[in-house]
Amino acid sequence: MPRATKWMAPLIAAMTIVVGCGGSDQSKSPQPASPAAAPDAKKVDEAKAGSISGKVVVDGALPQNAAIQMSSDPACEAENKGGAAQETYAASDGGLQNVFVYIKDGIGNKYLFDTPTNPVKMEQKGCHYVPHVLGIRVAQPLQVVNADSTMHNVHGMPKANQEFNFSQPVPMTSSVTFTTKEVMIPFKCDVHSWMHSYIGVLDHPYFAVTGQGGKFDLRTVPAGTYTIEAWHEKLGTQTQSVTLGEKETKEITFTFKAPATATH
Repeated sequence: MPRATKWMAPLIAAMTIVVGCGGSDQSKSPQPASPAAAPDAKKVDEAKAGSISGKVVVDGALPQNAAIQMSSDPACEAENKGGAAQETYAASDGGLQNVFVYIKDGIGNKYLFDTPTNPVKMEQKGCHYVPHVLGIRVAQPLQVVNADSTMHNVHGMPKANQEFNFSQPVPMTSSVTFTTKEVMIPFKCDVHSWMHSYIGVLDHPYFAVTGQGGKFDLRTVPAGTYTIEAWHEKLGTQTQSVTLGEKETKEITFTFKAPATATH
């Protein structure tokens, strides 16, 4: 019994941290209030709304992603028998993927938006965070799933929201919510130093992560003038101003300059 008690203590402590920092039981945690809306705020009239779409491209050749050495964890190495690399740069069909595109300014508090109750999922799969970049709403649940056969550590490092750091034995699903908007929040695993992801938290629904071909689409946007920002983890940010009329569709392109390669 003394030996069993000694063995169980660290696991119980880890489980307590998970629940206290956004674990699977969130029923006793107060839900954050929605952003204060103007007295005359209203829901978006989707029949009159437009859309802003486009793509993110790269000028120049992107560097090769750094190889990852996983020999410190045989379970991770077994899941990546062909080798693994960082996910810093991902491109397809001339477009840059994993770019967070969103309306940075112009929405204000003129509109009312329902907070989604369906969770957004982020998996630890093959000793990577999947997806690498994602977006979520304020107060919307984020489910963090350990789908691997090894223990992970989830360390969110926000500046505007509360930092959290908890272990996830296998298998486990934990839940986290954010109380205020923040672009972007970095995640890492303190057990596996190569594991990184980024989450954008917004108080409105107008955001997207570029996929195949670097494409994005912001739908049901009300008429107005907006600042659109594109964020990439290494290439920085770019903004464009877009004026959108009722039922209008605008297409824009962001062009990031590839980093210069070092010469010897």
